[in-house]
Amino acid sequence: MKRDYSLHGESTKLAIEEGLASAEWYHTEIPRAKMKELMQRSDGPAIRDTLVWFFLLAASLAGGIYFWGSWWCVPFFFVYGTLYGSASDARWHEMGHGTAFKTQWMNNAVYQIASFMIMRNPVAWRWSHARHHTDTIIVGRDVEIALMRPPALAKWVLNFVGIVDGYLSLKILGRNALGILSDDEKDYIPNSEWAKVILAGRLHMAVCALTIAAAIYMGSWLPLMIIGLPRFYGSWHAVLVGLLQHGGLADNVLDHRLNCRTVYMNPVSRFLYMNMNYHVEHHMFPMVPFHALPRLHELIRHDLPAPNRSMWEGYREMVPALLRQLKYEDYFLKRELPPTARPYRETRIGGAPAAAE
Repeated sequence: MKRDYSLHGESTKLAIEEGLASAEWYHTEIPRAKMKELMQRSDGPAIRDTLVWFFLLAASLAGGIYFWGSWWCVPFFFVYGTLYGSASDARWHEMGHGTAFKTQWMNNAVYQIASFMIMRNPVAWRWSHARHHTDTIIVGRDVEIALMRPPALAKWVLNFVGIVDGYLSLKILGRNALGILSDDEKDYIPNSEWAKVILAGRLHMAVCALTIAAAIYMGSWLPLMIIGLPRFYGSWHAVLVGLLQHGGLADNVLDHRLNCRTVYMNPVSRFLYMNMNYHVEHHMFPMVPFHALPRLHELIRHDLPAPNRSMWEGYREMVPALLRQLKYEDYFLKRELPPTARPYRETRIGGAPAAAE
């Protein structure tokens, strides 16, 4: 069936009629005491992570500035860009959940910094991401569906250097700065927050304008290599891991085991990604802090599909499914459960089940 990804189309009406909007989701049963332990917040892990992130940002930037004008600056700006354009995406996400730090002003401070780096309106995206967790990959409800059907594969190839997503992010910030919210934004952002959205857009665009003015005044690209351009060329890792979250899996279901993917990753990627490779676990229990996700994984893995053992294995599974969706929109990969798992609760969309492998 043809999917309408706007928040005011036929897919929205269908999702509401089928009971998929703000619905009750499946979750693995965990003893109350163990869940309370996993949800315990602590400043320590997030302070350590943030200090390492800031130190690496400062060190790589210092190297890039020192060697500016020679090829020796390239590896430093590559590292800086990855920390700026990819690691900021994970920090925006975790701080937005308010679980990384126990102290909320710390969550908010890092959230604002990371939102600016990733060029996302910090007010609008709080509400956008809340909707994403309420209606995960429900067509017509979830505004953060990255891989729509049929998938725009050329767009995502370009996004490895931030061309499409970076341009759209700037466009949205510019529109917000002009006092304009889209119909979709008005759907998931309360009226009381609209003025804050506009103010945030104006502040972000003002800093961008000052950076461009500094570059013109200095007659150098250096200011833009410090603020702005790393959001584009440094986004490759965020895209690399982000596509694996839901790509090729089911939509319009109420079980995160069907529409999320957990992937084992190397320590560097896990640092950049803040353990979001445990993505089924995160969506099932979004209030568990990033540092506790490996423990959560071990506790509930008996009820989950087997994780992909590497990003390479994840892409080997996902890419053929995306290619098939170019022709068959309803095709998806159905995750296999272990014998110890509770069965899926199957759902029917529009009176007919979607195709699965």
